[in-house]
Amino acid sequence: MTSTEKPRVRFAPSPTGFLHVGGARTALFNWLFAKHEGGTLLLRIEDTDVERNKPELVDGILVALRWLGIEWDEGPFFQSQRIEMYSAAAERILASGAGYACYCKPAAYTGGDAAEEREGEGDDEGKGTKAVACPCRDLTSEQRVAKEKEGIPAAIRFRTPRTGTTHFEDAVFGPRDVQNAEIEDFVLLRSSGLPTYQLSVVVDDIDMRITHVIRGADHLSNTPKQVLIYEALGAEPPIFAHVPLILGPDRTRLSKRHGATSVGSYAEEGFLPEAFRNFLALLGWSSGDDSEFMRTNELVERFALSGVSRTNAIFDRAKLEWFNTQYLQKPPVEELLPYVEMELKRAGLWKEAWATTDRAWFAHTVDLIRSRTRLLGDFIGWARAFFSDDFEYDPEARAKFWKDEKLPELMLKLTDALEGLPEWNHDACDAALRAVATSEGVKAGLLINATRVAIVGRAVAPPLFETMVVLGKDRVIARLRRALPAISAR
Repeated sequence: MTSTEKPRVRFAPSPTGFLHVGGARTALFNWLFAKHEGGTLLLRIEDTDVERNKPELVDGILVALRWLGIEWDEGPFFQSQRIEMYSAAAERILASGAGYACYCKPAAYTGGDAAEEREGEGDDEGKGTKAVACPCRDLTSEQRVAKEKEGIPAAIRFRTPRTGTTHFEDAVFGPRDVQNAEIEDFVLLRSSGLPTYQLSVVVDDIDMRITHVIRGADHLSNTPKQVLIYEALGAEPPIFAHVPLILGPDRTRLSKRHGATSVGSYAEEGFLPEAFRNFLALLGWSSGDDSEFMRTNELVERFALSGVSRTNAIFDRAKLEWFNTQYLQKPPVEELLPYVEMELKRAGLWKEAWATTDRAWFAHTVDLIRSRTRLLGDFIGWARAFFSDDFEYDPEARAKFWKDEKLPELMLKLTDALEGLPEWNHDACDAALRAVATSEGVKAGLLINATRVAIVGRAVAPPLFETMVVLGKDRVIARLRRALPAISAR
């Protein structure tokens, strides 16, 4: 890569499952790096594992990436449409003497086709295997001819040097040297004609002019093999940057036992995309100071591979929820409105007037509610009564705040007092309620708590008089009168 060349990076998921947190973080790091450097991000679907790939999962991956806000510049490219290119590359390596035909049955011994199957999963897997000598490496030409005559299907295996070391530079882990004696003669092209991950990824990265390979640290064991392939094909390896793994709180590899691992699950739970981006960015990367809440433009501005840690990151659900509350509460309320609108539509509560004539009311209501929200679902959960007259009274709130025997009479007097107000505002509602409490010799808190349950169904909500103003006089009076029989039934 020359000093004037813009970086070209790629995210290369395999459609064997949903986009999980680790893959999403890899995609995000590639995207942030490309945006920061003014480079290009390619999307490549590594779908040559015909037994495990599910084409319908491709759409799920694309949807999850778009939800996360990651936009690619080129692609998606599909490896399944590039098989001839991989076969041609394997034949070139075979013809050069850097590879040889292997007639062993798949999985006959460690290092065979079956071992390479485990490495055919794109950026999800790729653990090294112990070097084992393949008997086909030293077959004479006569023995090879005999194998061919028998019709035994051949794979193409890389002829790893038996001495020396393979060197590569890693932008995170520094210079790395691996003894060639520790690298098996790995498969390039299976006897079925399908490429292994090791071959296809290198051929693609050469063809797509990838300058930086940013991927999980579990790929460190793959890199020496891939460097050997680059050299055999006469190409210069890219700059590698292996990012730390993401672990659960128990310091084991993040998995379903730790909770949701797919990006789509977090979207469905009600997390905001930008909150999730901010959280993911800090899993294994630091801006160099103690900054945590960083809008996306700031992440782009500050991202650098030098900030990537060598230490595995810990996925902290509580921290993710903290980020979500920050993004629910801090940005201008206008940024939040489209997400709340989607939630309301999903729940069947949306009214088109809130997008037009009543837009100001909608924005004010969301602004009032959001300080007490944790997830988007709260807007249709505990805050449902702000958007619908169809809500239930929380049993615990009823039991706690409607138990006083005087309440039926008190609430009737309060309802009448509120209905007679010539103006409906915070101070007028406040004064009316306190006047009733004083005249009846009770604490204002008794009426405040009982009224809150009556008009929103909950014991915990935004300040009562602000809530009353947002709901409006007609709705408050109607809800108080509707609640009277239930209060009397206590």
